[in-house]
Amino acid sequence: MIPKSNHETQVVRYIEFEKVVETVASLCIAAAYELPGDVLAALEQAVRKETNPGAVRVLNQLIENAHIAKDEKIPLCQDTGLVVVFAEQGADVVIKPPAEQGDATLFDAINAGVKAGYGKGYLRKSVVADPLNKRQNTGSNTPAIIHHTVVPGDKLQLTVMTKGGGCENKSRFRMFKPTADRSEIMSWVVDVVRQAGADACPPFVVGVGIGGDFELSCLLSKKALLRNLSQPNSDGFYAQLEVDLLSAINALGLGPQGFGGDTTALSCLVETAPCHIASLPVAVNIECHSHRHKTAVI
Repeated sequence: MIPKSNHETQVVRYIEFEKVVETVASLCIAAAYELPGDVLAALEQAVRKETNPGAVRVLNQLIENAHIAKDEKIPLCQDTGLVVVFAEQGADVVIKPPAEQGDATLFDAINAGVKAGYGKGYLRKSVVADPLNKRQNTGSNTPAIIHHTVVPGDKLQLTVMTKGGGCENKSRFRMFKPTADRSEIMSWVVDVVRQAGADACPPFVVGVGIGGDFELSCLLSKKALLRNLSQPNSDGFYAQLEVDLLSAINALGLGPQGFGGDTTALSCLVETAPCHIASLPVAVNIECHSHRHKTAVI
């Protein structure tokens, strides 16, 4: 018990360091092998709606690939990604490190889990320690990109996204004038997808972040990708914007793997935040058809 006041006590819940390691490792492997149910359902729905016979064949191949990967426990894609972790730590949670690592943190546990998962799962390691000079592979797929927030409660929620380089490279940011209107934003988002083209392995899931500041808009665009593909924005204005963006993106005719068709994207998801009166930041995070993410609560 930790005293909060003369009348209250705070109950602290300890989570073992190794429990976090094991959880992250299993999430990395599961994300690499198993396409989420909502993404698979979106691909199956796209097959039913697609009018281009060639696109139907490609979509069916993607679905078959997903089933083979899950059944045979092999990666969905050879690029097993840079690991992005969203960690929501309850305010009453404390990570308990082993005695020999008394100063180890939650971040240490997450990175240990990534290293263990990528080793056990025979997943490709794709992280270089120095971005511009030596670019030597770390050999462990660490460090992960970790976004940590403190929330009420006594739980630890961990979401692992394994982000491939091809689609991440096509993501973009732009600072619009605050006078920009809906159509101007839409045109730019659609053009970002057009420029991504076949290089980013469509059909895409498109995350859009609007508002905040430079870095928050980019984070919002990535967090948008974690929503269920069939879940619209809770605000009616942005829910309609998602519908209209998806329609405009699919009208590009890029199609699955860039071979043409009605299905350039499976979903477009928008997240927003308040921003400065002089700013209107917008970010687009492109995700390929192998949209890999898993969540666990400890």
